[in-house]
Amino acid sequence: MDQKRDRAAVEEALELLQSDGVVKSLMEHLPAIVHIELPGGPAGDVYVSPQVEQTFGFTQEEWLAIPNMWVERLHPDDRERAVAAAQHTSETGERFRMEYRMLAKDGRVVWIAEDDHCVFDDDGNQLYWQGVMMDVTAMKETESRLKWSEWQFQGLVEHIPAVLYVDPPGQDSESMYVSPQITEMLGVTPEDYLADPLYWRNHLHPDDREKAEADYDQFTRTGQPEASSYRMLKPDGQVVWVYDRAMTIRDDSGEVLMLQGVMFDVTDQKEAEQEVDFISHHDRLTGLPNRSMFEEMVSIALARARRSEEAVAVLLMDLDDFKLVNNSLGHAAGDEVLGQIAMRLREAVRDTDIIARQGGDEFLVLLADLEGDRSIPGPDMDAALMAAETAISSIQRALETPFSASGTEVYVTASTGVSIFPGTARDPHSLLKQADLAMYRSKKRGPGGHSVFSSEETDSTARLDFSTRLRKAVESRNWVLHYQPIVDLRDGRMTGVEGLIRWLDPTAGIIPPGDFIPLAEEMGLIESIGAWVVEEVCRQGAAWQREGFDLELGFNLSPRQLWQPNLVEMIFANVETSGVDPSRLVLEITEGTAMTEPEKTQRILWDLHGRGLHLAIDDFGTGYSSLARLKHLPVSTLKIDRAFVMDLPNDGDAASMATAIVQLAESLGMSPLAEGIETEEQWRFLVDQGCTYGQGYYFSRPVPAEEITAIARGRALRMADDVTSA
Repeated sequence: MDQKRDRAAVEEALELLQSDGVVKSLMEHLPAIVHIELPGGPAGDVYVSPQVEQTFGFTQEEWLAIPNMWVERLHPDDRERAVAAAQHTSETGERFRMEYRMLAKDGRVVWIAEDDHCVFDDDGNQLYWQGVMMDVTAMKETESRLKWSEWQFQGLVEHIPAVLYVDPPGQDSESMYVSPQITEMLGVTPEDYLADPLYWRNHLHPDDREKAEADYDQFTRTGQPEASSYRMLKPDGQVVWVYDRAMTIRDDSGEVLMLQGVMFDVTDQKEAEQEVDFISHHDRLTGLPNRSMFEEMVSIALARARRSEEAVAVLLMDLDDFKLVNNSLGHAAGDEVLGQIAMRLREAVRDTDIIARQGGDEFLVLLADLEGDRSIPGPDMDAALMAAETAISSIQRALETPFSASGTEVYVTASTGVSIFPGTARDPHSLLKQADLAMYRSKKRGPGGHSVFSSEETDSTARLDFSTRLRKAVESRNWVLHYQPIVDLRDGRMTGVEGLIRWLDPTAGIIPPGDFIPLAEEMGLIESIGAWVVEEVCRQGAAWQREGFDLELGFNLSPRQLWQPNLVEMIFANVETSGVDPSRLVLEITEGTAMTEPEKTQRILWDLHGRGLHLAIDDFGTGYSSLARLKHLPVSTLKIDRAFVMDLPNDGDAASMATAIVQLAESLGMSPLAEGIETEEQWRFLVDQGCTYGQGYYFSRPVPAEEITAIARGRALRMADDVTSA
């Protein structure tokens, strides 16, 4: 068919469009451009609907005036493929369907989705092409944003240091998704993990499988617990500690559709916790329990003894003149002998008895479950004493054979003190104190002997006088707070203070808290003393605040004080009255307090934290912490007990303990603070280990408030060049 005939056919079609008002109205109101063109290639349109102006900014007349307008307005990057596709359509008559970009009159990029087809005559000849061009720019932009979001999400998921997973409900169901980090964590590819519905179950550590599966089932049903910790095994047998936190996705009826969760590899943290736990409760040199763990064992033994009406005995042994070994042969030889003594002590007592090293050349022995003669009502004290003397005799025989150190024979004897429960002591601390008193009495009698504690060793008259004076001090409020600076170890700048109470006794002068606080607790006076401390801390804090000093003020509370019913109200009544900023107050509680009645303590601490107070764990490392509970407390500071600082940096045990606590604090998001820093060497070691804050005599003793004011005006307690050279 010639072009003249094509043109005639097109004009006939256009006349039909113009004459049919319904068709014309429809074409001119469609959300798309309707166009007609002659066959034979993309030469140009002979008709285009008015929507061309809205889409491209050209009027109908402007568009039709240029035969190759469509080609000219094609985006340069799409022109070649679009023209080729149009040419192919003209040559074959196949339908033209394509998405491409065009340039509007104002230079805008417009995405077009075009759909054209050919109109044929009765003989099968092409008459003309007609089709529509739709503006799909908005859709393309949305699609692009979705792809960008998907890319961002994928990048986030695949680069966070954790494994993300999506599971259907039910342990045996095939996982729906697991992120690529599974390979690094468990040594398995995502494909292999997803291919085996039982992979998670089959690679749980045997000791953790029952609890982990029970937690999973309970979580699927109830949504609790939201998180759990367990061990998994890599294909090579390596153990991985996993912290697993999940959430359920439910439908409108409450049915679980899927589980979404994240698994963290917490192996390093768990190993650090275990190391801290071991170091906290064992003596590194001998491997024996230390005093802190020994007291825990005594506490358990006393609880059993009360229930079963049995007796408990504690032996405290001090090696006689052992310093001569260290002075003559050196500390390495002395440590060698101590290790041999520990081995002999284990062999000398019953398997059920507990041997501990208190420190230095002192050892402890716990004799528990001493039942004696059952025909006698209550504990058999004579049988308990006999058991203690039997153990002492066995130990003395074990020490008779000389020890070898650096090729030298060393003879060792020990003086032993004995305390027995039930007696005047009602708790582990008192039982050990009485054994200590008895041991010193034994030493006075000569080396190698033993003595049993007698109540006559307590000066009851002096105690009565002291108690009377203390009660009067509470009534007259004869107290004062001294403040010890807390410094940033990196630059020596004072960042806060710890308030420490002193008793201004008319008879004895200034009495430190360790000499009267235990008695105050026993007499029921501690709540009154604690209330005064809170009042004074708030008053002084507000005074420094008005002077423009930005200092945190720490203060201590005992368990009895912490659990008084009106504690929170009492503290914040003083905060409101004084006007001190509560965020500048730091409540310090000991590690033991934090772990005693943990649920009750946790509620109180979160209440105080929620009202703005900061919290610190004091004397960390000397108690028996549950680290699982510790990480759920709102604690911002972990204070390293001075017992682990005093022997730094030369004592390996102390150095390991201090370093481990610093690392633990950082892993829990807390700031480590070392107490009792007395030398430059201690300070430099702590700085090297990353400890942030510290306090101690090296910087300042506890001083009256006016001296803190003077220090605050200078802020730095050590010269900056000393700090930067650390």
